[in-house]
Amino acid sequence: MSSSSPACYCPEGTVLGNILLAYLTLMTPSSSCRIFSDVAGDIAIAVDGESFLLHKLLNFPGGPQTFELAMKFCYGINFEITTANVAPLRCAAEYLEMSEDYREENLIARTEVYLNEAIAMYACKEQMVSGLSRLDCDGESTELKSGLEWWIEDLSVLRVDYYQKIICAMGRIGVRPDSIVESLMHYAQASLNGIGKCQIWNPVRMKPNPGVAESDQKTIVEILVNLLPTEKSSSVPLIFLFGMLRMTIMLEATIACRLELERRIAIRLEMCSLDDLLIPSLHTRDFLFDVDTVHRILVKFLQRIEDEENEDCRYVSDGLGSLGHGSLLKVGRLIDTYLAEIASDPYLSLPKFIAMIGILPDYARVIDDGLYRAIDIYLKAHPILSDHECKKLCKFMDCQKLSQEASNHAAQNERLPVQMAVRVLYFEQLRLKNALSGSSGDEFLS
Repeated sequence: MSSSSPACYCPEGTVLGNILLAYLTLMTPSSSCRIFSDVAGDIAIAVDGESFLLHKLLNFPGGPQTFELAMKFCYGINFEITTANVAPLRCAAEYLEMSEDYREENLIARTEVYLNEAIAMYACKEQMVSGLSRLDCDGESTELKSGLEWWIEDLSVLRVDYYQKIICAMGRIGVRPDSIVESLMHYAQASLNGIGKCQIWNPVRMKPNPGVAESDQKTIVEILVNLLPTEKSSSVPLIFLFGMLRMTIMLEATIACRLELERRIAIRLEMCSLDDLLIPSLHTRDFLFDVDTVHRILVKFLQRIEDEENEDCRYVSDGLGSLGHGSLLKVGRLIDTYLAEIASDPYLSLPKFIAMIGILPDYARVIDDGLYRAIDIYLKAHPILSDHECKKLCKFMDCQKLSQEASNHAAQNERLPVQMAVRVLYFEQLRLKNALSGSSGDEFLS
């Protein structure tokens, strides 16, 4: 990579400007005489036809050769940035304050571009070699696959803005998205929590790294989320997505950051577990769990199902013939389990609980046993509900979709409204009559 600058620009007040001003003052242009006659000039710089003899600095980052390259860059003299000189040249550029504040594509920026692309290219080559090694080793490839790639470990010590530039360069040149995800996870573990991997994703024990300012951690979280590869190119582990979501809530990151994580989780909601959804409410004492976040995720999931049905032109009004019905049934069971878990929260308001119940369509539940259990737990934990509120809650439960065991329990449940108990007994009698007559009873359930 050759580097040159069209003109020297060294404003006064910068380290570079002061150095050049001092040396040019010590030189006599007309005769090129030296103030220090016993010190030979090292670099000849021509300005407006006059020759100036400059001396190399002592203890300059990278030594005299690096200073010479920096001066060449200043005066538009072409030279090659290589792997051998890029590191000291970057240090020298920082020392001389050759930043974008004074001109575009200054030496700091030029060396960083080279570094980012060089690291990215080397990592890509390493992946190719590693891939060939796996093909050659066959049975011995397990050890190769399990080892952390060298660059993942090394990049985790970088400041997040440098890390961002390198990861972007890696994406451009074709580094595997799965490797980038692994690097993002490792960087998050190292930067966001200094205790251990298990605690960064633990909703109870998770806390910011005391060695990093909270504002810095917020920036790190937002950058890492922005660097996530697309869903089509890589499958980001759900444990990482939920861990980052909890961090965005705790650090109060931008709304856009939170919504992006919620969107990614919603795409694979049927693969989530109950523990994933039990997000603690960190910024309010009114609730034990963050129900609003789970509600937004569920809304996005249902929107995804609807979009897929519309795209395939196979939408059926009752939902039973849709391609996403299997996923919807899984999510229905998951949400019922979630409802039963949060129902015991004495601070959970009835409107929030009903909102979580009512958002799922009827065909998301084959049976209502899970929903009945959740409602019963809520009624037990909130004994001060009025009769009107109890009826409002229980109307979401379909007595015809209760199992024999659940019906027997509901018929004797004093917490249920009387009308609900009567309906349960009525459908139980119909079920018994149908069983004795040998009828399937479908005409009663339609």
